[in-house]
Amino acid sequence: MFRTPPVTKNLLIINILAFVATFVFETRGVYLSSLFGLHFALASQFRLHQLVTYMFIHGNLGHLFFNMFALWMFGRIVEQVLGVRRFLIFYFVCGIGAGIMQELVQFVEFYSRGLGAYPLYLIADALNTWTTVGASGAIYGILLAFGMTFPNEKMFIIPIPIPIKAKYFVAAYAVIELLSAVFSSGDGVAHVAHLGGMLFALMLLLHWRKPSNGGRPWWKKLFSRPGKPKMTARQGGRFADEMDYNARRKAEDEEIDRILDKVKRHGYGSLTEEEKRKLFNAGGRK
Repeated sequence: MFRTPPVTKNLLIINILAFVATFVFETRGVYLSSLFGLHFALASQFRLHQLVTYMFIHGNLGHLFFNMFALWMFGRIVEQVLGVRRFLIFYFVCGIGAGIMQELVQFVEFYSRGLGAYPLYLIADALNTWTTVGASGAIYGILLAFGMTFPNEKMFIIPIPIPIKAKYFVAAYAVIELLSAVFSSGDGVAHVAHLGGMLFALMLLLHWRKPSNGGRPWWKKLFSRPGKPKMTARQGGRFADEMDYNARRKAEDEEIDRILDKVKRHGYGSLTEEEKRKLFNAGGRK
């Protein structure tokens, strides 16, 4: 249950080290949030790399804790489903997508406030205060992936006294963020970035689902492995090896399908240690 796969583990470590480094460097007059936080694209301190680095900068301990707790709680399970390579891609696509959505919203705010009427060189420094930090966009993408993969998994959410299914939990979060983006735009929280992370997560998951897979659900397609070139009978023993390889691969795929069906019906917690190991190993081969 508490085994943490490599990408999730390393993301946790990097975020914690970056948080510590933020305070260490501040004592020396270097502000990492200014260097690596995501500035508005028209601000003087904006740099393209900030679309990636802002995900590893957090404003305070509470901000870091809740993001890392969610990453550990949901990320380790989603990583086991997606596999190491795809989960890493998924994480950064969601985070970068969230940053792009935040930039678009800031452009709307910039022009709606009439700031476009001023020469940019006069206000570029003032725009440096429009800064976004945190891994929340990527985390919200992970929440969406968890809800899509295990929609009927029951969760206990404080202070709700009864368990709630993951699909309703994720849907509620999306609605709350949408309402907050409309009615609480001045609260200092990047609600649109959160929604952007979920949006890019949805697009990526649907993209991975798109190829023809014989009608298999998308979460099973994630475990499919590229086939080996077929061999002819003239290649003697190698042909027999190929047949044996295909038989083993088919058996492995059927076993993973069975495990995923069990998760869909009864939740991740219903798996035995051996089944969790097989699911983890199957994901690690991606």
